[in-house]
Amino acid sequence: MNQSVGGLLERLRDGDPRAVARLISLVEDGDREQLRDAAEALNPLAGRAQVIGLTGAPGVGKSTLAGALVAGWRKAGRTVGVLAVDPSSPFTGGALLGDRVRMQRHAVDDGVYIRSMATRGHLGGLAWATPQAVRVLDAAGCDVVLVETVGVGQAEVEVAGLADTTLVALAPGFGDAVQVAKAGILEVADVFVVNKADREGAEVVARDLRQMLHLGEARPWRVPVVMTVAERGDGVERLDEAIASHLAHLESSGELERRRRRRAAREVEEVALADLRAELGELGRGEALDELAAQVAAGKLGPYAAADQLLAGVRGGGS
Repeated sequence: MNQSVGGLLERLRDGDPRAVARLISLVEDGDREQLRDAAEALNPLAGRAQVIGLTGAPGVGKSTLAGALVAGWRKAGRTVGVLAVDPSSPFTGGALLGDRVRMQRHAVDDGVYIRSMATRGHLGGLAWATPQAVRVLDAAGCDVVLVETVGVGQAEVEVAGLADTTLVALAPGFGDAVQVAKAGILEVADVFVVNKADREGAEVVARDLRQMLHLGEARPWRVPVVMTVAERGDGVERLDEAIASHLAHLESSGELERRRRRRAAREVEEVALADLRAELGELGRGEALDELAAQVAAGKLGPYAAADQLLAGVRGGGS
C-alpha cells in the first residue's frame, strides 16, 4: 500500500477530521494507484452508515432541508457526513456553490463533516468520486451520510443508485408534480418532501403527488408525501420518522442488502469500464484508431467491425 494512504487510514481510525478531508481529496484528485489503495483499504471498514440521497430542482430548499435533518440527527446523538455535490467552476473545476456557507451552523460541530464536491462535467447529478467519498465517511464512523445532489433535472435520478433511501424535494411554484413524473423521479423516490409548505399551492402539489402514486405501479413500500417548512423546522420530525420507517422496511424485506449489492455491482462495472477506456485511450493516441477511423469514414469498414479490431488490440495487450 502507498505509504501516504496508509498513514491517512491510521489517522482516520483515530478520528482525525483532517485525514477525512485528505482522503476525500485523494479520491477526487489522486492517481489510479492511490485510489485503488484507498478503496481496497477502506472497504472492510465501511458498510455501517445509513446513506440518504436528497435531490430536487434548484430553489426548493434542499440545503435548508439538509441542515434541518442534520440538526435532528445530531440531537439524537448520531454523527453525520454531508456530501453536497455542486456544479463545477468553469475556471478551476472546483465546486461552484459551497454548502459550508449554506450550513454554517453545523460547520463548527465535531459530529458533522460537510464537504462540497464538484461534478466536473459528470452527468447524473453526482460527482465521479462520490461513491468513494461516501466510503470514506462511512469508514470514519459516520452513522448517517447525506448526499445532496445538484439540481439538474432528469439525469439526477442517479442518486437513487447510491442511497439506501432517496428523498425527492419539491416546492410550490417550481413546476407542478406532472413534471416530476415526466423526469422519471416518481420511480426513484422513497419519500417525497413538499418543502415551503406554508406557501400557496403546496397542498395542490402534495395532492397531485399522492394521486400519481396511487395510479402508479403497486410497490411493496408505500411512498409517503411529507409536508415541511424546513426554514422553521416544521414537519422535519415527521420526515425523519418516514426515513426511519423506510429503513425498517428495507431491513425487514431484505431490500437493503439487495440495494447495496446493486450499488457494489455498479461500482465494479464503473471501475472496469474506466480501465477499459484508459486502455482504449492509449491505443487511440497511436495510429490504430486513426487508421480504423479512416476506413470507417471511407465506407471500407463498419463501425462495429472497427470497434472489434480496437478491442482486439486491448485484449491482445492484456494477454
